[in-house]
Amino acid sequence: MSSRPAPLIPPRLRALLVRVPLLVPLVRFVRKSSSKDRNLLIALSAITLVIGVLDAEVSSYWFSPSLLILITLIGGLQLRLRSLAILLCSVVVSLAYVWSVRGPGNVGAGLLITMGFTAVLAWLMARTRGKLGVQGLRGDAMLLELRDRLKRQSDLPSLPKDWDGKVVLKQAGGSSFGGDFIVSTRDGDRVEMALVDVSGKGVDAGTRALMLSGAFGGLLGSVDDFLGACNTYLHRQLGDEGFVTAVHLTLDLSTGGYTITSAGHPPVVKFDSGSGTWRVSTAKGVVLGVVPDLHCEPDSGVLRKGDALMLFTDGLIEQPGRDIDSGLDRLLGEAERLLPSGFRDRARHLVQSMTSGHNDDCALVLIWRP
Repeated sequence: MSSRPAPLIPPRLRALLVRVPLLVPLVRFVRKSSSKDRNLLIALSAITLVIGVLDAEVSSYWFSPSLLILITLIGGLQLRLRSLAILLCSVVVSLAYVWSVRGPGNVGAGLLITMGFTAVLAWLMARTRGKLGVQGLRGDAMLLELRDRLKRQSDLPSLPKDWDGKVVLKQAGGSSFGGDFIVSTRDGDRVEMALVDVSGKGVDAGTRALMLSGAFGGLLGSVDDFLGACNTYLHRQLGDEGFVTAVHLTLDLSTGGYTITSAGHPPVVKFDSGSGTWRVSTAKGVVLGVVPDLHCEPDSGVLRKGDALMLFTDGLIEQPGRDIDSGLDRLLGEAERLLPSGFRDRARHLVQSMTSGHNDDCALVLIWRP
């Protein structure tokens, strides 16, 4: 007959501990927590209490209460909200013990104010992670992964040796996210690319751009009327996505033939190597998502050896107090001055020259036949 294992806590001690206020709910909560969160909470709480005891009984020089600031920050970055609340209670107990033994000299007003701000910051960080449903720094890692995916999607597909291209993206305020993005695909000799501009700038527009880049990237190359499909998608959305403009380019690498369609986007310009001048495309259409049925007037032509196409967003030609037409004229003037000496090497210089003095998202795509 098997004997029942002896309890970890003697019955008399258990009866005594049960009478301690809030101890039983605390133990039950710790048991329900995930093992990683529970172990970290126990470790940080133990360190917190040990610091308080060593500061009060051993040395306030080596075990200063300011070390609790670091413990609180670690808790804000790694613990769940309820676990952080328990850790903050441990911090309060530790500071109270130091106060009772050492007096107010070791726990001054400056330290208490700093601890208060740190606790609020840690609470906000833990609450934000709780809403996202992630633990630790995983939320930041997910955001970085989305940024890298958007950057990879902006790369042009590989082109044959008798073609070349260049993409330049510049986000407002030096942010990694912005409202301008590019999607492109290649199927044999057929290349499709779309340059999209979401209203707003910087991080505010970047969240919408991240969502739309996935949707538009899936439509590109899968439907005959790309801008029409994008317009249908935006028009049936319940939320307000703001204004979205786009230009779509279809290019045949074998013949050089191209077709341009635009939806409220600045015009594409073509460099004619024969005359050495830039010509403005006649493609036009309504901004995406405004009307249920989008009608665009396309423009087509052929790229011969030495010719180039330049696609760009309005951030390159729009400036406060200046007309868009004058901005376009300035862009073409800078292009005539910089680009003939080398499209690839001068593309970034062109963007920097056009955007100096104002802060906005902008994008430039150049594709040419060397």
